[in-house]
Amino acid sequence: MAVTRSSSTCDGFFIISLLIIVSLLFGTSSAQLNATFYSGTCPNASAIVRSTIQQALQSDPRIGASLIRLHFHDCFVNGCDGSLLLDDTGSIQSEKNAPPNANSTRGFNVVDNIKTALENACPGIVSCSDVLALASEASVSLAGGPSWSVLLGRRDGLNANLTGANSSLPSPFEGLNNITSKFVAVGLNTTDVVALSGAHTFGRGKCVTFNNRLFNFSGTGNPDPTLNSTLLSSLQQICPQNSSGSGITNLDLTTPDAFDNSYFTNLQSNNGLLQSDQELFSNSGSATVAVVNSFASNQTLFFEAFVQSMINMGNISPLTGSSGEIRQDCKVVNGQSSATEAADIQLQSDGLVSVADM
Repeated sequence: MAVTRSSSTCDGFFIISLLIIVSLLFGTSSAQLNATFYSGTCPNASAIVRSTIQQALQSDPRIGASLIRLHFHDCFVNGCDGSLLLDDTGSIQSEKNAPPNANSTRGFNVVDNIKTALENACPGIVSCSDVLALASEASVSLAGGPSWSVLLGRRDGLNANLTGANSSLPSPFEGLNNITSKFVAVGLNTTDVVALSGAHTFGRGKCVTFNNRLFNFSGTGNPDPTLNSTLLSSLQQICPQNSSGSGITNLDLTTPDAFDNSYFTNLQSNNGLLQSDQELFSNSGSATVAVVNSFASNQTLFFEAFVQSMINMGNISPLTGSSGEIRQDCKVVNGQSSATEAADIQLQSDGLVSVADM
């Protein structure tokens, strides 16, 4: 008797084959990002971003480091969806108010300036989440670091995640194991931890982010033993015990405004500013030590790894296709007003003058 295949079996075969084909064609959402996404709709997007940052650098040499930090803090919460940029509204609790961001993240005004310039050139085209990705590349390049083709096509989220910002962002006071776990949770690895930490090769740090190392480290009554004694004395003068913690110093004491591999040679001399920085080298037996040594001895190797890690980070759960939106104003979801704007409107309707107008 001839064996015949039932129609249900054939149908099952067909469905499975179709699912495999669809998976191969579309893959994950990050696979939809590409470097030429705006080539036909906003071909000068990258140049506009770069020009705006160049202008900002004239009065604020640390703005590049601040912008790349915004991209980092955005991607680690809800993925790279621009959620960090949203202000408070009646329905949104801004991530800006989370302790890792409050009185810490900066550069939002430059993001707004970039977005305004892009809206003037090509309205409704470039997302705020892509602005952060483009601004990061331009900031690194303008500081003497590597350039790369930024993968684009992200769309902007419709909500913020204050709880996620409180729990998911690495802290300068955390141990290496905790920090690594937070990287792994978003699909990154140990090399990414070290390479992305290398962004601390430029920018500044407030006393509040490292004064735990200066006088009573981990309740010992003594400074952090992994902090270079000469640097310790200098930092104790900048950040006296029981001070407000608002003092500022360079993250990289060697070349504070240049993007290079000095950050890693600093770690080898116990000159890392933050606890989370120095632990990459001083945590004996950690896999990060060998990576630090390789980057310290070979800047090209660091640059290559940094570019790949930035691409990896930029691929964390992006919104693509029809998900999310392209915000007109990075601070608010389209059709909404921020809490500040709403208060101003109410004041005007009551015949009062906004403090912002005084």
